[in-house]
Amino acid sequence: MTTGLVTDVLGYMTIEELLDTCVSLGIESLELGCGNWSKAPHMDLDGLLESTEKRRQFRNTLSSRGISIAALNCSGNQLEPTEEGELHKSVVEKTFQLAELLEVETVVMMSGCPAGGPTDKTPNWITQAFLPLHEQILEYQWNEIAFPYWHKAVEKANTHGIKKIALENHGYNLVYNPETLFKLRKEVGKKIGMNLDPSHLFWMGGDPIAAARALGDAVYHVHAKDVRIERGVNDAQGLLDVKPIGSFGERSWNYVALGYGHDIAWWKEFFTVLKMIGYGGPIVLEMEDMSMDPLTGVKKSMDVLKASMLRDFDKVEVLQYR
Repeated sequence: MTTGLVTDVLGYMTIEELLDTCVSLGIESLELGCGNWSKAPHMDLDGLLESTEKRRQFRNTLSSRGISIAALNCSGNQLEPTEEGELHKSVVEKTFQLAELLEVETVVMMSGCPAGGPTDKTPNWITQAFLPLHEQILEYQWNEIAFPYWHKAVEKANTHGIKKIALENHGYNLVYNPETLFKLRKEVGKKIGMNLDPSHLFWMGGDPIAAARALGDAVYHVHAKDVRIERGVNDAQGLLDVKPIGSFGERSWNYVALGYGHDIAWWKEFFTVLKMIGYGGPIVLEMEDMSMDPLTGVKKSMDVLKASMLRDFDKVEVLQYR
């Protein structure tokens, strides 16, 4: 397993500053946002697609510091029935093209969340099928929208040599846990796998270690991201919380730096189970702790990664700088 970083957290840095920071912290690879929900702080999607020279310079900038690309990320809601949804589809297609040109084998995405019916314009994430109407919405979303889109998306991924589409188990999406991933995978094939992000299972009340065992070789990518369930608030209000992420002092749960929600012992077990199921890919840090500045959160999270991953980082550093 190698270490990686979702670069949005350090989006205020230039690419050169980012890479030098990564080298100093022992981060070996990058997950680069290409657009949609990401501001793509370190990627000029159109420019890189259009210019062989820009791609050469970009790759040389990374390789000169020993940094590789773990994945390209185009997470958004391409199933949204609006102009925004069409724009997201376009970024997805361009990301597939760029992945081929940069020889990147993994693209991280969201499965998407459609509207509740053919005349609706607002995405509708059903979390409880309490009424027959909810079952009808789910039937429409999966069979009329998601399955047709993903059949086409997998075909396009194949034409661009993409080996893995890693869907994040994120709320506000049709795929948010192992069961829903396997539902889509059964329909469109094994090009689709999971970007297993423990944080989202935490706030949905799941167990990421159990999820890893259930997913097995369907784990295509892993985010290292933590959540803290806020005592006192959660006990009274439960985990369903619609307050903005920035209102972290009032929420029932929060995204936090590694170790600020679950201790090193938990992360050691998580990485051991990943090893057991055969995962050997990148462990990509995604830091969204609003209670500390971004670089501090990255540094503290990297301390936990180095203490819990199944590797001897001292030997790696000696070899790197010898």
